[in-house]
Amino acid sequence: MTNNGHIEKKRLENPPKKFKLKIQRREKADAPVSWDTFELPYRRNLNVISALMDVRKEPVTIEGKQTTPPVWDMSCLEQVCGICTMVIDGKVRQSCSALIDDLLLASGTDEITLQPMSKFPNIRDLRVDRSRMFEHLKQVDAWIELDGSHDLGPGPAISNETAQERYEYSRCMTCGCCLEACPQYEGDQYIGPQAIAQARLFNMHPTGKTDIEERLNGLMGDDGIGNCGNAQNCVQVCPMSIPLTKAIYETNRDITVNALFGWLKK
Repeated sequence: MTNNGHIEKKRLENPPKKFKLKIQRREKADAPVSWDTFELPYRRNLNVISALMDVRKEPVTIEGKQTTPPVWDMSCLEQVCGICTMVIDGKVRQSCSALIDDLLLASGTDEITLQPMSKFPNIRDLRVDRSRMFEHLKQVDAWIELDGSHDLGPGPAISNETAQERYEYSRCMTCGCCLEACPQYEGDQYIGPQAIAQARLFNMHPTGKTDIEERLNGLMGDDGIGNCGNAQNCVQVCPMSIPLTKAIYETNRDITVNALFGWLKK
């Protein structure tokens, strides 16, 4: 602890003068995978994005081979947009918030490995196509229908407890970390915790409840919520600490209740 009460982060006692960035490469979607290693001068407080930008300025491998600059996605650089997600030293996370100091300290080496997420089509290098996630949101009707754009007055009142839970689900940035870590998420076999949590978010809204049956039906197909294996990897890697397993449990309960008693509404 420091004098002002803040916890001081552990630092590298003997930081290296240089460190290595080992990057998985792919020229295009159907091209073979290869690896390039780059050596960069160490600077304190770098993140992975900064290191990649240094490589892009001078893409020369450690063997002295001139190559193409690595390709990756980035936007906000504040862990809000979710598009810079990649697998760093074997763990899926946002590259904007992954600090070089922390990575070197955790590995005990001078090398950091970067790979694209494996659960999505690899477009090139570290870039993947995450459009499947947005198709999942369509499948569960992850929105609330509006009756025109005129003033409808104040919205329906909800309890503070419900508002707090909905806020947690609303923080999802569609980054894909939970899906990458989920052993059940392969191809079209399982819709995944991201879409289930968003269905839960809108089902908890007083107006959104009017479409709850459509959302629940969207989770009852061959790729539905029943394929969750309760590995709980999703909550371990979620950068926003969203209670994904709680959303799965609560939504699964709603599906069961609707299946048993939904006929009473007809």
